[in-house]
Amino acid sequence: MSEAANLLGNQSSPYLRQHADNPVHWRPWGRAALDEAILTNKPILLSVGYAACHWCHVMAHECFEDNEVAALMNELYINIKVDREERPDIDQIYMAALGAMGEQGGWPLTMFLTPEGKPFWGGTYFPKHSHYGRPGFLDVLRSIDGAWRNDRQRVEQNVIALTQHISARLNAQAEETKLDPALINQFASNIFGAMDTVKGGLTGSPKFPSAPFMDTIWLSWLRTGDSTHRDIFLKSLQTMLQGGIYDHLGGGLSRYSVDDAWLVPHFEKMLYDNAQLIRHATYAFCQTGNYLFHQRIDETVAWLQREMIVDSRFASSLDADSEGEEGRFYVWQDAEIPTTDEFQHFREVYDVTEEGNWEGKNILNRLQSINLLDASSEDNLAKARDRLFKAREARIRPGRDDKALTDWNGLMIRALAEAGRTFERSDWINIATDAYRSISESMVDGRLPHSVLGNSRLFPALSSDYAAMINAAISLHQATQNADFINHAKHWKDMLDRWHQDEYGLYSLSANDSTDTIIRVRGDQDEAVPSATSQIIEALARLALVTSDEELRLRTISITEKALGRILQQRYGQAGILNSAGLMLDQIKLVIVTPDKDHPLMRMADRIADPRRIDLWIEYRENRKIELVAGSGEITINKPAAFLCRGFVCLPPVETEAELEELLRSSF
Repeated sequence: MSEAANLLGNQSSPYLRQHADNPVHWRPWGRAALDEAILTNKPILLSVGYAACHWCHVMAHECFEDNEVAALMNELYINIKVDREERPDIDQIYMAALGAMGEQGGWPLTMFLTPEGKPFWGGTYFPKHSHYGRPGFLDVLRSIDGAWRNDRQRVEQNVIALTQHISARLNAQAEETKLDPALINQFASNIFGAMDTVKGGLTGSPKFPSAPFMDTIWLSWLRTGDSTHRDIFLKSLQTMLQGGIYDHLGGGLSRYSVDDAWLVPHFEKMLYDNAQLIRHATYAFCQTGNYLFHQRIDETVAWLQREMIVDSRFASSLDADSEGEEGRFYVWQDAEIPTTDEFQHFREVYDVTEEGNWEGKNILNRLQSINLLDASSEDNLAKARDRLFKAREARIRPGRDDKALTDWNGLMIRALAEAGRTFERSDWINIATDAYRSISESMVDGRLPHSVLGNSRLFPALSSDYAAMINAAISLHQATQNADFINHAKHWKDMLDRWHQDEYGLYSLSANDSTDTIIRVRGDQDEAVPSATSQIIEALARLALVTSDEELRLRTISITEKALGRILQQRYGQAGILNSAGLMLDQIKLVIVTPDKDHPLMRMADRIADPRRIDLWIEYRENRKIELVAGSGEITINKPAAFLCRGFVCLPPVETEAELEELLRSSF
């Protein structure tokens, strides 16, 4: 390998390719780069980021595109670039190390490692010269090199301490904790106590959609009937969907708002945020009938179709920046919005003023007009939005990260399948099915890649990829009652077991034939999406329910109790596992026996979404014998009916739409 080279040009990640022309001699993460560091006895400078990250772009421009900085990096270090979306296992390891130093995490993540990949110092964004109260990167590079050369004992002490901390946090061993509703209810109460009862979301700023916490609150309402939890979920969702964090012209949610009022977004749009938005808005509409939630799903799916589909799969994100400026594509000068009669009401409703609401510009929002207006007013506002949208289309667009991540695609496939089912939108189900097939067809020898970009594949998959595809397959089965999807889910489960399960029956995020990590991360910690472990538990629990596999159900309980034991040692990132544990305690099975899949009982079940419920259609034949729950014994079916079962107890059958609706809504 030539040292005088940047080796990122042929990578599958657009983020890595963005750095292919840097004068830095970047290497992609892998065994080859680690071996080069060992051979040269140089420490590793690891830089982790992602394509839509604003401060990653800033540091790239100030440091990695600068010849003086690059020369020093090339002289002193083996420089490795990582796309955190492609390698979340790597990101989690070194982000945990940064946290152990008492530093606030974030991206870009800048870590200094031994040639073996063990961390000893790090930070996040650094300017070239001291600025913003942060040390200059040139000074940091020289200082770390001095410590490496002249103070190796202190470096080794840091290595030992940080490695022990990482292992304790990310690969914890603990006694099992039994499934206990009180534990889950207490956690939900703690989250509710941290929420902003006026503006929604968690108290303070910045405000993130915080999907795992939103799941906690919604599942708590379903489990306990606590209407205050339902109401804060609905308030939070409605406020963010009327705030500046939502794109009122083009659809889709930004990653977070920098303030505490949902006004000023960090303008990047991530696939996973919008997948979870669609699911949450589906629940909210089923509960309230509020058309706002239906409208936001419509708009967000239209955005997906227009801007995010690449080769039938979903791209990962849209950048926050365009023309070198954050948010430029989305904000409006006062003079750009007409003052004619037709726009006067629009300007009032969407908070447009001469002075602007952000840095002299206007972020469109409806925070002062949260509730929908009368039909005529909303129709006029829609016409004004359409005119502005067409004007905005002439602007230079933010960049798009075209890589398709398997787990993020799985999240979106599931969301579209569920929403398509609820709203009777077969076109949405078709989009989900096309993406599912495209991801499935990318596998080699039965194994999925984690990322696909054109003809490039990044193998091996992560445990979250298989879990997300199990959940996607089951949701497509629920939307179509096509048994092929259950067979697919079984295959993904077999691959998960083969490549990610250890001798204790537990799962690691990285595959067991991965050789380029210093530890095998369990994947217990939530980020913006539920953790890999929580997705695995939910996937296995749903698969056990839909297949009546009692052995799998019992094994999933054991996996859950071991995960609960581990996360109770942690201080954060627990919501996903606790949520999936709650689902294990509150599984609902609806068996519908009708002559065809378009029967009114089926249509009624479709309209009432419930994340705890699995629906199973069985073709009606007179005097047919079926078993509703494994081990419960067969019953004879004399007429079309629906049977609702909780655990091993099934209620008497219902035969009409009205009866089924009452039964399903009483489960809320």
